[in-house]
Amino acid sequence: MSEINVVPYIDVMLVLLIIFMVSAPLINPGQIDLPQASANLNPAVAPMEVRVRPNGDLYLVDRNRSSDELRVDRQRLLDAVRQAQRDNPDQAVVIAGDKSVRYEEVLLVLDLLQRSGVKRVGLLAKPAP
Repeated sequence: MSEINVVPYIDVMLVLLIIFMVSAPLINPGQIDLPQASANLNPAVAPMEVRVRPNGDLYLVDRNRSSDELRVDRQRLLDAVRQAQRDNPDQAVVIAGDKSVRYEEVLLVLDLLQRSGVKRVGLLAKPAP
């Protein structure tokens, strides 16, 4: 007879499964001893957000200072971004355009920021569900 009877192996596996299921909640995980860093790391800087409304108005939100929207014109936007870049050169600027805004309005703001020397400029989008 050249067949292998696997029934005893299945019985052993089921017994082992039950033993592991009963003993797993009883095991306490060990305490992890984390290494210490010698220097304090600076937390990531929240990006500045430029919101473009359908009527063309610009609003600036700098979460590092406050979460309030500040209505700005193009010159005040440049001044605020330059001041933030002087304080923290790694801070990014993202442009959030309403979906009913003309694409040209968003590109004008993007071009304005890039011409003024802002290195990290991006577009903000909501992920699809």
